Amino acid sequence: MLENCQSAKERWGGVNDIIDRWLHERQQLLVAYCDLSSIDKYDESNTAHTEQLKKLCQILVDYVSAGHFEVYDQLIKEGKDFGDKQGLKQAAELYQIIDNTTESLLDFNDKYQEADDLSELAKDLSSMGPSLEPRFSAEDRMIEVLHISHKDMVA
Repeated sequence: MLENCQSAKERWGGVNDIIDRWLHERQQLLVAYCDLSSIDKYDESNTAHTEQLKKLCQILVDYVSAGHFEVYDQLIKEGKDFGDKQGLKQAAELYQIIDNTTESLLDFNDKYQEADDLSELAKDLSSMGPSLEPRFSAEDRMIEVLHISHKDMVA
């Protein structure tokens, strides 16, 4: 039994680091989003605006990619390994909420990664905000359902 506990700790203890790193990236995303959203008038010739926008796009893509290709996979694997059928069912519903926002976020990146035309940036940023909140809530809930709920089994 002790071996099983040690194995679980070795196996799932590292997930905390992955999640922590990802949530730190989320915080950077929000800071970059707020910094850019606070500008009154966007100007393509203003290098500060274009650099802020490029930074936001890079963090956005990194964050979305890490979620889809690292974090969610780890959480689902953990749920499967612990036989958490209820948690996996909830996670599937939460993933749908997350996935519904992915395309619009990536479309934002595609549109602005070159920062050539900022004429619709204010409108697009205001549309992005309401996409982020349900995504973040669903991600937090997925972490709670598939990782935090197993912490006593790992410790």
